Amino acid sequence: MADIKLTDLTKSYGPTEVLHHIEGDINDGEFIVIVGPSGCGKSTLLRMVAGLETVSSGEIQIGGKRVNELEPSARDIAMVFQNYALYPHMSVRENMAYGLKIRKLSKAEINRRVEEAADILEIREYLDRKPRQLSGGQRQRVAMGRAIVRDPQVFLFDEPLSNLDAKLRVQMRLEIRKLQQRLGVTSIYVTHDQVEAMTLGDRLMVLNGGYVEQFGTPIELYDRPASVFVAGFIGSPAMNFVPATSDNGVATLPNDAQVSTSLGGHSGSVLIGLRPEHLIPDDAGAISIDVEMVEQLGANTLLHGTLSGTDHAMVASVAGHVTADGDSQHRFRIAPDLVHLFDLQTEKRLAI
Repeated sequence: MADIKLTDLTKSYGPTEVLHHIEGDINDGEFIVIVGPSGCGKSTLLRMVAGLETVSSGEIQIGGKRVNELEPSARDIAMVFQNYALYPHMSVRENMAYGLKIRKLSKAEINRRVEEAADILEIREYLDRKPRQLSGGQRQRVAMGRAIVRDPQVFLFDEPLSNLDAKLRVQMRLEIRKLQQRLGVTSIYVTHDQVEAMTLGDRLMVLNGGYVEQFGTPIELYDRPASVFVAGFIGSPAMNFVPATSDNGVATLPNDAQVSTSLGGHSGSVLIGLRPEHLIPDDAGAISIDVEMVEQLGANTLLHGTLSGTDHAMVASVAGHVTADGDSQHRFRIAPDLVHLFDLQTEKRLAI
């Protein structure tokens, strides 16, 4: 197994720099998820670690060894792709064994590794089938099996579940997490799905426009997002944002409502962040929402509307079944320590 160290990594295509000074230490056996919107550079970063993209500047170390100049085959990594990348004319067994044959392992060792991986992934009964005879989930298991048999130092996953339906994605991400914990292999996983990222990763690296916005545990990112971008990206439904004026622990909203915060000693314009699930129905609450639409989700209800007297969009997530008509008004309270404040210009979190 191995740790990974990313030091001041940049990637440029001609004069255009697409990744900017990426830093990060990944511990041996850790499961790291790189998450961000399409086009933020997450797959490019993964391909740089794999050796499929060159490094413009900076350094990548795997197991304490610089790998910038090494070919992918020399980095002792295994990659699982979005499109499975299976050979259609080969059986499952042949697909899983192909890389081992290239490395000229003995037939007995190849069979041992393939059958051991097939047992782990519960695909032994499919070993003699062709990929076209398998479902999407089964094909993804084969792709993972092909990675497992190599016994690599590092697993790299490039949006491996994006081609699956929603129910199967949930099942497969749990299986991937259990598999990684069982094998203990250092893993980097790329996704644009923040729910997938939160449920899979020991830590998350949030990319935005080629920059690392924050690198921390899922709970750190949820409880103390470093920026407006992270706050809006992590959490579902997304955080509500409203401009406000802060004065010694009290934030005044655009409709003159006042909300207590944990940020004493600060005065000036801020952007206040309120998570929908932290808004508690209370007839005496300071936050009033003009509800325009009700979304019943079963376990909870989403109330969509605007902050009363303004055009600032607001969403409240209320436990259970809530009956509310469109064009109705509802009041909420929120605990001071759950109110997030950001600098209005830099959009960075204000320290509490």
